Amino acid sequence: MAPMDTPRLLPWSSPDGKPCFLAGDGSGYVSRLADEMEAAQLDSAAELIEDARRVLDARTWTPGEIHLLAVELTSTLTNVHRVAESRGARLPVPDDAAPDADEAPSDHDTNGDGRGLRLPADAFG
Repeated sequence: MAPMDTPRLLPWSSPDGKPCFLAGDGSGYVSRLADEMEAAQLDSAAELIEDARRVLDARTWTPGEIHLLAVELTSTLTNVHRVAESRGARLPVPDDAAPDADEAPSDHDTNGDGRGLRLPADAFG
């Protein structure tokens, strides 16, 4: 399936928390807005990593500070995970990488979808 045939998972949710998708060729206004939002989310994650390191290295945190850090890290990790899923779903799959119809999934097919191993999220940044 070509990337254009697969709806893009957008970096935001609907008001009721459901995922939002976009069908298109990736060149429109909403695609550019999504690209900008993904970049901002990844930048925010990088900044939060540095903040977390400073807090944890100081070893003088309060329970409230650790709780706030955990809340912020969870929110940011959710965003980064969505970006990784969206970008991974849009990667082209080479024709020669698709298994033959009579071929069983490989031992490396850890997710059960026949696509084999996946790259880690940091490979896309």
